[in-house]
Formats: sequence, structure tokens, C-alpha cells
Amino acid sequence: MSAELRSLHASQSQLGADGQLLHFLTVEGLHKQKLLDILNSARQFAVSDPKVKKQHASLLDSHTVVNLFFEDSTRTRTTFEIAGKRLGASVINLNTARLSTKKGETVLDTVRTLEAMDTDIFVVRDSASGTAHLIARHVPAHVHIINAGDGRHAHPTQAMLDMFTIRESKGDFSQLRFAIVGDILHSRVARSQIAALQ
Repeated sequence: MSAELRSLHASQSQLGADGQLLHFLTVEGLHKQKLLDILNSARQFAVSDPKVKKQHASLLDSHTVVNLFFEDSTRTRTTFEIAGKRLGASVINLNTARLSTKKGETVLDTVRTLEAMDTDIFVVRDSASGTAHLIARHVPAHVHIINAGDGRHAHPTQAMLDMFTIRESKGDFSQLRFAIVGDILHSRVARSQIAALQ
């Protein structure tokens, strides 16, 4: 991990002064209880009861989610789109091949323009490590950034989905042993999984 990313983790730019998540950028550095709180919240949304689903259907009313994927994705982008819509948000999937970043506009300028149009939540994926962190440092407190994968650095939402699946299947996973197979040196998912399991 680069020195710049290490300093980003040290600053914990994803936490507000009250210790609550402003952004979800990485699982590294988050207290175990915060990760368990995320899993417990996710459990509330994983029910098939139509009454419960109806209660959740307006949680993000009047909010706009922009999926800003500079790197190709099928499952992650679609999952965020469906989740946002199920919670009542307006969801915009930008075609990054047609953004002004292709003409030299910076990612921050793009985000600032969209934020000025009342975007509340940006879900960001990029092949460059640290993009979501960079954006999070430059948005107002009412705008939230979710890292949907950045370079070889992190994929916190995938790691949490994996932890959720393990917990649903095995219950308490604190006593389990895990083997992560593959090119873990270059895997943002493996890096996030390892951090979540520690």
C-alpha cells in the first residue's frame, strides 16, 4: 500500500466526529463493532417479508445516488442500482465513457458538478487506488461516498457481503479459519476480506 493510502487510513476520513460512518471507503481501521453493526443492519434488509420491504421502500426518498463506475462492473453496479431503487432513491448510472473526464475534466470537477445538482451519495469504482478516498476528502458533510472497488486497494462492500454470507451460513465466524486462494497480492477483495476478518 502506498504511503498516501496509509495516511488516508490513518486519518479515518470515513468517520464523522461522532464516530459514525460518513463514507464507506475501506474496512481497514474500522473497529470490529462497527463492522458487526454494518452486518446487523444488513440483516434487517435481507428479509423477504413484503411488509418489511415496504417499510424500507422510502428510506432514501428525496435522495439521489450516482453510480460513478470508471471501471467495468456487472454485479456490483447492478446491485447498487437495485438497492438504491428498492430504498426509494433516484439512481443515476453514468456512462463514464461519455463524461467530460474524457475531455480533461477532473474526477473532482465531475463530482462537484453532480453534487451541485443535489446528489447525496456517490458509489465509486475506479481502476486507480484511492479515488473514493480523494473524493471523500473534497465533498461536503451531507454527501456520502461508497467505495465499490479502487484499483488493487480495497473493495469494502464485497468484503462485507462475504462476511454477511459466512455469518448467515456459519453463525459466529470468530472461531473459523479461512483460506483465500488466488492472486491475493493484487486482489482488492482479498485485501478487504483479510482486514474484515482480523
